[in-house]
Amino acid sequence: MESTLIHHMTAEQIIKLFADLQNQINDLKQHYEPKQPTEYLTRKEVSELLKCDLSTLWLWSKKGKLKPYGIGNRTYYKRNEIELAIVDLSRKKKT
Repeated sequence: MESTLIHHMTAEQIIKLFADLQNQINDLKQHYEPKQPTEYLTRKEVSELLKCDLSTLWLWSKKGKLKPYGIGNRTYYKRNEIELAIVDLSRKKKT
């Protein structure tokens, strides 16, 4: 555990120490993103989201464009993976 001794420090040094600490806290607040829980979507929800037919969704899953998850006889997709699967066509053409 780190510790800082504040005796033998001037008032200005202590003020600067706390100001630096406040700046670090503010920086953390700006860049901190709380972890979002995974949102699972059903096949129907994904087909509505992407405005495609269920057979198209099945084909994309079969080709590996989308990754299905299941429990029992239910199929789900992770929302963040669906959003990541959508590619920027202007970038795709350049590569």
